[in-house]
Amino acid sequence: MTGPAAFRAWGRRQGGKAMALADHTLRPRGVLGLDLSDPTLQAWLMAAGVVALVFILAGFAPWLTKLPDTFVVPLNDWFNDAMTWFVGVAKPVFRAISWAVEFPMSWLQGLLHWLPWPAVFIGVAAIAYRAGGRRLVLFSLAAMLYMLVTGYWAPSMNTLALVGVSVPVSLAIGFFMGLLAFKSRAAERIIQPTLDLMQTVPTFAYLIPILLLFGLGPVVGLIASAIYAAPPMVRNTILGLQRVPPEIIESGRMSGCTSRQVLWWVQVPSAVPTLMIGVNQTVMAALSMVIIAAVIGSFADIGWELLNTLRKAEFGRSLLAGVCIVLIAMVLDRISRGFAERQAGVRDHGPKGIARYRGAALVLAAMAVAVVLATFIEPLHEYPRAWEFVPKEPLDAIVSFVNTTFPATLEWIKVKALFFFLLPIQKGFVAIAKPTSWGFEVTPLVQVIYAVVVAGLAYGASRIGGWKGALAVILFGGVYFIGMLNVPWPVFFLVVGLLAYQAAGRGIALMALAFMAFMLLSGVWHQTMVSIYLCGAAVIVSNLIGCAVGTWAALDDRVSRVVGPIVDLLQTMPAFVYLIPVIMFFQVGDLPALLAIISYAIAPAIRYTEHGIRNVRPDAVEAAQAIGCTSRQILFQVKLPLAVPEIMLGVNQVIMFALAMLTVSALVGTKELGQEVYRALTSADPGRGAIAGLSMAFIAIVADRIVQAWAAQRKKALGL
Repeated sequence: MTGPAAFRAWGRRQGGKAMALADHTLRPRGVLGLDLSDPTLQAWLMAAGVVALVFILAGFAPWLTKLPDTFVVPLNDWFNDAMTWFVGVAKPVFRAISWAVEFPMSWLQGLLHWLPWPAVFIGVAAIAYRAGGRRLVLFSLAAMLYMLVTGYWAPSMNTLALVGVSVPVSLAIGFFMGLLAFKSRAAERIIQPTLDLMQTVPTFAYLIPILLLFGLGPVVGLIASAIYAAPPMVRNTILGLQRVPPEIIESGRMSGCTSRQVLWWVQVPSAVPTLMIGVNQTVMAALSMVIIAAVIGSFADIGWELLNTLRKAEFGRSLLAGVCIVLIAMVLDRISRGFAERQAGVRDHGPKGIARYRGAALVLAAMAVAVVLATFIEPLHEYPRAWEFVPKEPLDAIVSFVNTTFPATLEWIKVKALFFFLLPIQKGFVAIAKPTSWGFEVTPLVQVIYAVVVAGLAYGASRIGGWKGALAVILFGGVYFIGMLNVPWPVFFLVVGLLAYQAAGRGIALMALAFMAFMLLSGVWHQTMVSIYLCGAAVIVSNLIGCAVGTWAALDDRVSRVVGPIVDLLQTMPAFVYLIPVIMFFQVGDLPALLAIISYAIAPAIRYTEHGIRNVRPDAVEAAQAIGCTSRQILFQVKLPLAVPEIMLGVNQVIMFALAMLTVSALVGTKELGQEVYRALTSADPGRGAIAGLSMAFIAIVADRIVQAWAAQRKKALGL
């Protein structure tokens, strides 16, 4: 006996978890895997009847497709009135806070501009050496040299000044919020949902109330960065303190420590490795928000340079500024990650004891020498303009060459992607398929052929995922045929509510229904559907490509060595940077937005797929090999099914990344919730921004809860 049957027999012999693995990975599917006694299937069959009834009624009741304006609740006006009152009452307090925060930022900015560039080089090199050794020193110096030579030194120093003040504020807020949540169960029940909201509200939405409270100026970006970057530190503080081994805590108590001493002398030091990971994530989040805050145009930092050149279509300078942002992000990431790994014991560069202070004294002495020399040698104080190398003309020429040489190819890509993928999902195949685009009209015969094709694909999906795989194909086929914007809102409520109920239970289902009711009654349902269409299209493409690449990397170490650094780079670059290439070649619209979202969101799909496949139980793989399964059978019937929970966590992260990028992609002319947030920012309309921002946050929270619950169910079913 060989192949899948033998693998099933191995599971029975091993018993317990191994039996669960074999049963769930090699379960015979049958025709659609139907079991009419399954209550889950019965619920979907009843839902199908309700959906058909709603579509029939929608022809006679238009309100089932578009809710009349008379039913829209004026939440926008209520929020604006409340915000006007609050700003009038609290404005003096917040302006005082603004003045207090602006002082250290101005001081740090002045210090960075006063220090000659060789002194900054020395300081950065010393920090990089302590964090990661010689290789990180070389990389950091090369990055600093790029900023200097290309003329972006001053904007880069302004960006570092913002980050240098916002990060300590974020760390302080995050640490003490995490400490409070760790010490108080009641506080944790409030803080955890607040963190979910903070991490899912669009970044632009942070700027609107802060702009009204703190006034125009660089402080807006600083405060927004401090708030936006705090959640990672909160979560890592809670996690780090919870993971302190009980025996260490007990040892401290037996030594006579008070509760306060146990906390500060035992628990916090033991949690430092996890806290340092939070520091790394906080630094990257703060930098990302600082770049986005450049939209308000109040500070001559590198983010404003990028936005300004994009608006002027100066693509050469946009590329140079984008590379500068990427280098800053990579240097900060490598340094903060290096310190986190040192605390975890991965590496430990640098001397010990008094020698450590001797090294710091030498660094300070070298910086002082650089300052003295700069007073006599002008090029050391301010890098001469004549020495700068700004190759914007060659870069502009390359972009122009591509656009003028391959206009037909770029237009073909744009047209095919729009008419065969995006527009059908948005407006429906039945509305888009015309002789000018598809070459035929949607006649009754074409509709029958379409139904047959969907049924065939559903049957094929059922051979892999049972009736649930077939259901996924049928749902997508239905949306592709009629369009997301033409789905009646009761149908959307029913499908999402049923998914949430079966995956995560009654509480999440009720929460999903409440969130959808908020979007419907607040008047942003159309923008919500556009957001879901664009985000959904990006998630589909990102996961298809990401899972394929991740699988390839998991099966081939050479591919993994190439893909790994690329994924690291993709996860390091701030969101703004992804807009540069798509605007260069595809201008504005849904397609460049889709490409930017895919580029930003694809990394988790690759990483989680590779991690999941590589970490499949070795005994399951060895057993499959020993009993004669082929490599293809091992991959598709053992490794991939067992890796599904990890892959689904990657899908969850792809959704979160796509929604985060959706707001930034509003700058290329999309018409979804992100655009609503951006318009609210430009018109200082906090109510409009709050409704759109909360709607995006609600989409993210519902998707997160459903996917995570489904992944947990799958793990439990597999006995993992």
